[in-house]
Amino acid sequence: MATQIASTARPPEKVVHKWQIFRTICTARPRLGVSERALAVLSALLTFHPETTLSGADGLIVFPSNQQLSLRAHGMPASTLRKYLAVLVDAGLVIRRDSPNGKRYARKGASGDVELAFGFDLSPLLARAEEFEALAAELEAETRAVKLARERITLCRRDIAKMIATAIEESVPAPGNGRSSSAWPDIYAAFRGIVDGIPRAPTRAELDRVAEELTQLADDILNTLEMHIKSTKTSASDAINERHIQNSKPNPLTDPEPAFRESGAGRPEPDTQPARRAEAIYPLGMVMNACPDIADYAKGGISNWRDLLATAAVVRSMLGISPSAWEEAQAIMGEQQAAVVVACILQRGEAIRSAGGYLRGLTDKARAGEFSLGPILMSQINTQLRAKRIA
Repeated sequence: MATQIASTARPPEKVVHKWQIFRTICTARPRLGVSERALAVLSALLTFHPETTLSGADGLIVFPSNQQLSLRAHGMPASTLRKYLAVLVDAGLVIRRDSPNGKRYARKGASGDVELAFGFDLSPLLARAEEFEALAAELEAETRAVKLARERITLCRRDIAKMIATAIEESVPAPGNGRSSSAWPDIYAAFRGIVDGIPRAPTRAELDRVAEELTQLADDILNTLEMHIKSTKTSASDAINERHIQNSKPNPLTDPEPAFRESGAGRPEPDTQPARRAEAIYPLGMVMNACPDIADYAKGGISNWRDLLATAAVVRSMLGISPSAWEEAQAIMGEQQAAVVVACILQRGEAIRSAGGYLRGLTDKARAGEFSLGPILMSQINTQLRAKRIA
């Protein structure tokens, strides 16, 4: 009744394009509670209206037979056709105008014009056009907002992962009360907890909440890194000023060893030892969280770096790493980093076919200045977190 009242109240001068309003209804479909197959039946009904527009001054009743309607609905069975016609009527998209005998037909006058028709009235499409447009615009805005929230979450995830890896690599104190670099694994675990808590089909409110949490975490980490950079620059500037003051003294009048200036005897010999980068110190607790299996090979557990170094020396022979490869890795990477790499190789198990070849490859990268232990540890920590969630 409400649909019929609304359809009769349409102004006669109102005109809409039937396929444009159909596309609008397709966009607003989730809010109207109709399925795609119901819209296929509506599209078939519209093809029986001879004009491309729906006007308030024209008759908008179409009266196709079930056979013809089924053909234009791509061969939909009659029983299925009746089902979705009822759906269109319940949704207020069409009105059923029944004849006395229940058939669909039109009665024409002497001039050949249709005077009376029985079938399906399309006037609700004209009368509710503004409503459909508002629903479609609302749904499109919601879709855009969800898309923007997902993009925001993706950017935050990428930035946070990179910043945490950088902070661990550079031994930056973590934000919070502890101000210790060992707190970064806990921050990473909290970050993964936020991300893994996203539902499979999240609502806009849930995505906005996750985006806000990740944005706040990213801002905290970024502020921590910026403060670290500023403090590092300040310390470097003070050191440069101190050296400048020390070097600003006038040269002495006499050279204590003038012979060394003209002779090559006093020149220092070139250093033939291979250059080695300074070891990046990682918390032992972080290493054990990433590679817990190495503790099974320690005699009395691993409570300090000395225990880890001794255990790594035992594990490397068990993994088939030759003494030469082990010594070269210690010389280039440093003892601690080499031990951590062996622990990571042990943790990955059968994923690494040749432990010795893998270690030599990392050693070559370290020699070229391309090796970074932080991402390897973060990858192992992420693997352990996933394993715990599955368990």
